[in-house]
Amino acid sequence: MSSKQGGKLKPLKQPKSGKKEYDEHDMELMQKKKDEEKALKVLRAKASQKGSFGGSGLKKSGKK
Repeated sequence: MSSKQGGKLKPLKQPKSGKKEYDEHDMELMQKKKDEEKALKVLRAKASQKGSFGGSGLKKSGKK
């Protein structure tokens, strides 16, 4: 071993994979997933505008 070489060796870079080809079923699932994410985003925006649920805040216990 030479004194120049120290520390971890860097792994060799992997070649980039090419574009994947999707069939109709895969495209349909991807579109469905995008639609669901869009719907969730809208619901989150609505929920953040309203504030807390119930409106009563934190419940306090009877113990003191």
